[in-house]
Amino acid sequence: MVSWILKKILGSKNQRELRRLAPIVRRINEFDEQFKSLSDDDLRAKTAAWKEEISKIPELQDQWKKLDEILPEAFAVVKNAARRLKERQHSFTVCDQPMVWDMVHFDVQLLGGVVLHRGRIAEMATGEGKTLVATLPLYLNALTGRGAHLVTVNDYLARRDAEWMGLLYDFLGLTVGCIQHDQEPDVRREQYAMDITYGTNSEFGFDYLRDNGMATTREQQVQRGYHYAIVDEVDSILIDEARTPLIISGPATISTHQYDKWKPLIEQLVRKQNMLCNRVASEAIEKFEHGDVETGGRLMFKVKLGQPRNKQLLRMMEDPDKRRAIDKAELSFYQDTRKEELFQLKEEMFFTIDEKSNEADLSEQGRTFLNPDDPNAFVLPDLINEFTEIDLDPTLPDEEKDKKKSERQQYCDAQAERIHNISQLLKAYCLFEKDVQYVLEDNKVVIVDEFTGRKMPGRRWSDGLHQAVEAKEGVQIDRETQTLATITIQNYFRLYQKLAGMTGTAETEAAEFHDIYKLDVNMIPTNRPVRRTDNNDRIYKTRREKYNAVIKEIREAHVKGQPVLVGTVSVEASELLSRMLKRDKIPHNVLNAKFHMQEAEIVARAGQPGTVTISTNMAGRGTDIKLGSGVTEQGGLMVVGTERHEARRIDRQGDPGASRFYVSFEDDLMRNFGAADRMTKIMERFGLEEGQELEHRWLNKSVETAQKRVEQRNYLIRKRTLDFDDVMNMQREVVYTYRNEVIDSEEPRKLIFEVIDEAVPGKVKEYLDVDEPNYTGLVHWVNTTFPLGLTKEKAQFETRSVDENAQFLVEKIKDAYERKSAYEEPTAVKSLERYIILNAIDRLWQEHLYAMDALREGVYLRGYAQKDPLIEYKTEAYDMFVELMANIKNEVLNNLFRSTSNLQAFENFLATLPQFLLREHAPSAPTAGAESRIRQPVGAMAGVVAGDGDGAGEGVSIDLPIRRSLPKVGRNEPCPCGSGKKYKNCCGRVA
Repeated sequence: MVSWILKKILGSKNQRELRRLAPIVRRINEFDEQFKSLSDDDLRAKTAAWKEEISKIPELQDQWKKLDEILPEAFAVVKNAARRLKERQHSFTVCDQPMVWDMVHFDVQLLGGVVLHRGRIAEMATGEGKTLVATLPLYLNALTGRGAHLVTVNDYLARRDAEWMGLLYDFLGLTVGCIQHDQEPDVRREQYAMDITYGTNSEFGFDYLRDNGMATTREQQVQRGYHYAIVDEVDSILIDEARTPLIISGPATISTHQYDKWKPLIEQLVRKQNMLCNRVASEAIEKFEHGDVETGGRLMFKVKLGQPRNKQLLRMMEDPDKRRAIDKAELSFYQDTRKEELFQLKEEMFFTIDEKSNEADLSEQGRTFLNPDDPNAFVLPDLINEFTEIDLDPTLPDEEKDKKKSERQQYCDAQAERIHNISQLLKAYCLFEKDVQYVLEDNKVVIVDEFTGRKMPGRRWSDGLHQAVEAKEGVQIDRETQTLATITIQNYFRLYQKLAGMTGTAETEAAEFHDIYKLDVNMIPTNRPVRRTDNNDRIYKTRREKYNAVIKEIREAHVKGQPVLVGTVSVEASELLSRMLKRDKIPHNVLNAKFHMQEAEIVARAGQPGTVTISTNMAGRGTDIKLGSGVTEQGGLMVVGTERHEARRIDRQGDPGASRFYVSFEDDLMRNFGAADRMTKIMERFGLEEGQELEHRWLNKSVETAQKRVEQRNYLIRKRTLDFDDVMNMQREVVYTYRNEVIDSEEPRKLIFEVIDEAVPGKVKEYLDVDEPNYTGLVHWVNTTFPLGLTKEKAQFETRSVDENAQFLVEKIKDAYERKSAYEEPTAVKSLERYIILNAIDRLWQEHLYAMDALREGVYLRGYAQKDPLIEYKTEAYDMFVELMANIKNEVLNNLFRSTSNLQAFENFLATLPQFLLREHAPSAPTAGAESRIRQPVGAMAGVVAGDGDGAGEGVSIDLPIRRSLPKVGRNEPCPCGSGKKYKNCCGRVA
């Protein structure tokens, strides 16, 4: 009560904030009046003067203070320029369409600009000109010369806004660029070099990954820093798309899937399950008819476990008595005392499906059907016990033990692959529907974003799920992919030193924006009062009744010439409505993932009299609906929602006019997050008949409660994703910083010597800093890694301490490396040294990503041992990262004398090796006439094989280079020796 009274007197936090900004708006308008007398050149000169002044300030923080000082004046310059363009009726083309500039900033838009400059989110209603608002802070922040980015939801909007607002920037003397999907790196670099750059979130993110994870020279990198960004439709990009990480992937080296092999059996299994569920449902109907409600409810719960979208089940859920019986059965089976009965019930099906968690699980009956001859076909062997038994068997020689272990490992891998393939196929058949989660295009499966309804070409579900869906649809099954570089949308945008956003719908997610991005939300008032009426929801028992009511409403509005925008949540629903409208001969446009190209044009035309447009809830975001003449008199735009979305924000988008949502108990939101039970009782109480609807603002609250539950669940998923990705993010930053240091280094040899200084002492300690020093092992490691030709006698490791031995080897290695470098092409040495380090980083980082993926998937099982998976993940991830950095250094050492810029120079170096190895002071560089002394090249690469110290060190034995007679074997290919292991784990370890 007290807080309510204080809010009435003092206003809300948002109102107080806006009151504080009001004096700034007044000053902007005062400057605008003063600038009316300036010529165009004088107005333009202010931009150049500010840029020059700010460029002399070295620190970014000090530059920002200067921007705050000049804000009113700079905003006034932009507003004045917009007025001049409007007064001159300036015509230009945007996306090949002729346009006339007709916009000048309102006071509320100036307010929005100030909020954006301060690094906050401006919530502005649809049609309030967010595109124009962004010009103010973009102009101001571009004056630093560090680049300002504007992020949109698709390529069309990026291009449209860059060309549209580019007129204003150009008038003021700033350059503007636009990133598009198919641009070459050279073009991208030019666009990023502009003062202001427009583009989509995925393009910015993928450029970051390519720059930091794949580029090998500064010239290949396109971006130039992350200083200031405005995210348009900020809720769509930072929340709805945040759960999907950006991944650059390449084909895996080998593919072992068996989806095409198991597909016919899984198809039969799904068919058998459908027949079983239909039979059980028929039995349940008989039981209900004979008054045995309890048994009927139990049988229908069984159907729900095996086929939650069964048509008979959905029809029964419309009947309040039957729904209550099913819910009662479900509640009773989930009690602890009836766990065994629930297990028995599940075993009566072939498999069970959990719609909420997207999981499918085979029962014993299903496993027997798929593999009747092998009862252990779905049991993974206990390798630890089996390996222990093999090790303890005294009758087996070591070779036989290794062979048996290898066989068991192969068997286990095959079992795991089979179980995984079948599980993914079951998910593909039972949980992933065509035209809902994906569409088929050019013989490929293209994912449809569940929130935006947009196709996402190039993206693939991970873990073999995409291949399972490809097998189901009978299209070409592409090879499995391997992650090369990855980052979540959340972590990409957290790179920016100042981030702002704008949208029509951010208030409901304000807490998440603050928690994850440290962004506060300010609601900007509209320039004129909103003329949209949000009517109460109409609630029906069935989808059939709901859709009939929607068609009736559309027909009535169409007849009187009122434009109608119909929102659906899936491609399937939009196509169903389209068929119903065709039957009624009502002309309409359909906008969903299948018609992505015409998206903005269809939405822009949606305000013409009598137009009917069917759209997925977020298609066309960023495009305003311009109402045609006479439409306002007919009541403006009628917005009809055919289903409540999982997020309240998405339901709130719309234009002047009226809106109404139609809801049924069969909608996914109502079925899964259950406001349905309460409403069923209300319907019973009123005794509603077929086709009758419920409508009351209390019911709206009930639907909103269901939405809040889903929002909370989705927020927790995103937060959890972020907690896990934060671990990877810290590792990514270390690796990418090191990588960029290598690329930018003028003297990469210093980095090579740093690796030698750090890695060699570590190896020496590994061999010598133990109870029984292994001198022979150290000599062997040195000679297989570097061309030093050491023997135990020559090295005399016993006569020195561990640190002295490390110093001795470091000097020898550096001396040998200097000698090798002297024979290389002088111009290519630096590039070669960079390549040696970058190659080690990239190869091992990719393997590390793969290992981290596996850790992340498996770590959830630790929860069963009462351990927090996140803490376990952090601990193991740290250990793996320490190992990664050590491995990178060892890989650099291994490649140091195995890489060359020029084969001839390398052979020259090898030819001098015998002299170098036999005498302490060899020639330091090639001299005149060196060519005539070149003998058969000598291979230090295999190492100089030293004697074991028993008098074998009199001479030095040199191996001649080995010529390959067979094709090269890839690291991940099966070893040609026939062991069954991968080459890198078998003979490749010693090669």
